[in-house]
Amino acid sequence: MTTTMLFTLALIVLFFAVMITIGIRSRKHATDVNGFVLGSRSVGPWLSAFAFGTSYFSAVIFVGYAGQFGWNFGVSSTWIGLGNAFIGSLLPWVILGRRTRIMTQAIGSKTMPDFFGARFESKGLKIAASAITFIFLIPYTASLYNGLSRLFSMAFENIDYTVCVIVMAALTGVYVIIGGYMATAINDFIQGLIMLVGIVAVILAVLHDNGGLMNAMQGLAAQSENGWELSSFLGPQPVFLLFVVLLTSLGTWGLPQMVGKFYAIKNEDSIKKGTIISTFFAIIVAGGCYFLGGFGRLYPVDVAKDGFDAVVPQMLSTLSPVLIGVVIVLVLSASMSTLSSLVLTSSSTLTLDFLAPLGKKEMDEKKKMRIMRIFIVVFVVISALIAIKQYKSKSFFIAQMMGVSWGALAGAFLAPFLYGLYYKKTTKAAVVVSFIFGVGMELVQLCISLGWLDVSGSGLLSFVFKNSLYSGVFAMVGGLILVPLVSLCTQKTKPKDVDAMFECYNVTKTVEITDSLGE
Repeated sequence: MTTTMLFTLALIVLFFAVMITIGIRSRKHATDVNGFVLGSRSVGPWLSAFAFGTSYFSAVIFVGYAGQFGWNFGVSSTWIGLGNAFIGSLLPWVILGRRTRIMTQAIGSKTMPDFFGARFESKGLKIAASAITFIFLIPYTASLYNGLSRLFSMAFENIDYTVCVIVMAALTGVYVIIGGYMATAINDFIQGLIMLVGIVAVILAVLHDNGGLMNAMQGLAAQSENGWELSSFLGPQPVFLLFVVLLTSLGTWGLPQMVGKFYAIKNEDSIKKGTIISTFFAIIVAGGCYFLGGFGRLYPVDVAKDGFDAVVPQMLSTLSPVLIGVVIVLVLSASMSTLSSLVLTSSSTLTLDFLAPLGKKEMDEKKKMRIMRIFIVVFVVISALIAIKQYKSKSFFIAQMMGVSWGALAGAFLAPFLYGLYYKKTTKAAVVVSFIFGVGMELVQLCISLGWLDVSGSGLLSFVFKNSLYSGVFAMVGGLILVPLVSLCTQKTKPKDVDAMFECYNVTKTVEITDSLGE
């Protein structure tokens, strides 16, 4: 084995040992459904903020998106990271955080589908939302493994990528099954620290490798057709850049695994602190990833042959053995933190929101826990098999499914969830329309991407379905327009007890003078 392989392997073994240890030590928090799924709603600001951030940013961003958009936009791709920080991290905490925590506890909701069922008094909405979540989280989860394939082939020439996927999936499943939400939150915190240190170290190393920031910027300018586009923070394609920012940022408002972090946070003070911590984390990690990717054209990559996923690995191949080992652990951290969140979200919603309502008898706590753990195994196995199949066959269908997953989930859920927290007149019919519109838009996009439909000469349709980024943004914005309009026309389907539900925001609390100084 080479020095790089030995050092990297040692870091990975240490990393996995820490993860499993935390899972075992967290098992006391996973003795019932509330503890297993939400950490008993007692998770502090640091763990909640890092859990939100690490669930947001995965190997897909570090390797895939940073490489693709960095190559296309140059350093202006940094705006994507900043958009993720302020639109995708800061605003959800400010706008959704407090209301989500209060409302979900008041109506006894543990998951996003459960919220739709309780808020709109509809068992059908709960089941439908659960099915959408499970179906579209599987390809999204499989995409997490993709970024690892290139990096592992760079660091471990003789180790089959299939082994990497199996080990990663198995170990993630083990610590989630044992420790539940609390294990994932603590591990997310550690993995988040690794991501923060790793991305800063890699950026400094890449800039040093190119003679410093100014020399690197001059090199980018030389790669531009007109001498400045790639080195400018305006970029060569500002409209396309805006759509990327909106999809990757606004989309978090409607993703079940993201919003679920607000269900579990401890108290008001934790929300305020978590807002600041989460935003800072996103600025460093997301901003750093896209800024790094902006220098991809300084390296010899044939994107026509090898694809955009080859950009970042090529940039990192010149680093020292120590830094390559750090990068491998960084990407493992990013992938496993997001994977654990998706696995827990999927298994809990399938058990609590799909199977339980269909059953004739009420499930007891032990049965729910047992079924959730079984589905964790099923979900991990399915996503790993899909990832391995795509790696070996380069399946175009799977790749396109991954592209529409984010848009379908956010398009279906964002608007009804947001209005459900703020607007009493939101109706069941409006939620149904949003579900159909969001999922329908992305299924049409999938058919177009696969060549089953052709809208190339259709003017507006051609623009809307240019790619999954465009259609995803239109799915979200369309939902935000449709939900209030449909609600105004379908007031007969408004929940009867909605006024009582919203009283949870008006409950008077008595606090010590040290907590509220007064006038």
